[in-house]
Amino acid sequence: MTVEVPQTVRGRLATVGREPMSWLPTLFVVLLGAVLRLANLGHPNRKIFDEVYYATEAHELLTYGIEWRPENNAGDYVVHPPLGKWCIAVGEWAFGYNTFGWRISSVVAGVVSILLLVRIGRRLFRSTVLGCAAGLLLALDGLHFVLSRSALLDIFLMLFVLAAFGCVVLDRDQRRRRALDSYGALRLGFPWWRIGVAFFLGCACSVKLSGAFFIPAIILIMLIWEVGMRRAVGGTRMGGLRNVTVWTAAMGVLVLAVYLASWTGWFATDRGWNRHGLAIAGKDEPFLVGALRNLVDYHIAVYTYHTGLGDPHAYQSWPWQWLLMGRPVLFEWVENTGCDADRCVTTVLLLGNPVLWWSFVPALAALVWFGIAQRDKRAGVLGLMVAAGLLPWFWYHYDGGRTMYVFYALPALPYLILAVLYVLGSILRPPDRRMVGAVALGAYVLLVAACFAYLHPIYVGESIPYDAWWDRLFLGRRWV
Repeated sequence: MTVEVPQTVRGRLATVGREPMSWLPTLFVVLLGAVLRLANLGHPNRKIFDEVYYATEAHELLTYGIEWRPENNAGDYVVHPPLGKWCIAVGEWAFGYNTFGWRISSVVAGVVSILLLVRIGRRLFRSTVLGCAAGLLLALDGLHFVLSRSALLDIFLMLFVLAAFGCVVLDRDQRRRRALDSYGALRLGFPWWRIGVAFFLGCACSVKLSGAFFIPAIILIMLIWEVGMRRAVGGTRMGGLRNVTVWTAAMGVLVLAVYLASWTGWFATDRGWNRHGLAIAGKDEPFLVGALRNLVDYHIAVYTYHTGLGDPHAYQSWPWQWLLMGRPVLFEWVENTGCDADRCVTTVLLLGNPVLWWSFVPALAALVWFGIAQRDKRAGVLGLMVAAGLLPWFWYHYDGGRTMYVFYALPALPYLILAVLYVLGSILRPPDRRMVGAVALGAYVLLVAACFAYLHPIYVGESIPYDAWWDRLFLGRRWV
């Protein structure tokens, strides 16, 4: 017997429809991002900023299976898990140990993240236009752009967190469709996408341990959507809580398994740093248990390092400065004669697109307002992801003044962009404002694009006159 689903329930649980034509603008945005990032990728033709660590360690992994310093004939003590460096190593394996080889994996990660954001935005807002706008804004942001062309770890961390969030969105949509199809019986089936959530969260933690900041936020988002779905179809709140609790435990096991798997090279050799720490200290080292204990001791040393990292750096910044782009990071600086002027400079400046980043602060304030006024769970979800990406760093700052950099904010960037589009959509949603809304959205994206084009020379290390370089530093000495 078929049960008629009330229209109000259909409205609350509606998901985006399948529109094959939506892939055409999606692929255009992705192709644009790829072309921008691939152009002259091998320049500068040297290791810049922290490439001296990560490109080198990736080559060590490729050569020895572990981070290894041949000059010391000993395992290399490193403070980040191996997966991000393995990602870099794939490019070095495919294209050689050169600038293109160690940067190409970052390009792939950056381009895939643009694709994911387009499709996630489309599902969240049920709008291909807003989804493509989200991907385009990500493609035209300087922070994402420079890190997509550098062999650092943060672009991989951002990608895996975004993939985990995308799986949560897919899980929401799948369960909503099943709830509508089985209305009155509530047969939801196996939540396959939650396996993907756990897998990608494990990958994020395997790039940087700060990936764990997002685990509580994603679990809470799953709970919010699960409870909301069950209540809409007449289920109980406790049923949703039990479901998410059980799955949190199961997902936790998978996250840990993925994380441990990323250390396979360390487990498989006898030469990794502290691989046989117990035996060296004259203590019993049982098979497997001893290895796990040594890995725990390794992580204790890493945590001590991170919490005690307070050495001043010329380009360090504090979390409250990040959304204001108060202190970007200079990756490269060379004075040369490569332009038609007496004094020329080549720089790679890790700087977010100011038009985009300076709109985040009012957008977050408006996100809170509209979220409360409209009782829209999407606002709370985006706020949770932004908070997971930014707030823990405030704690580290005030609990000892740990050295930090603006690129720590990169994992929060996709959700900040979605927050901007959510607010624009809320302001311009009424039917009588749609034309005005389309013009306003187009003007905003064009302004972001114009700013990106103007700053492009200092993103890619183009040799330009010193005066032209200085003109691009909107905040003067704060940016150098």
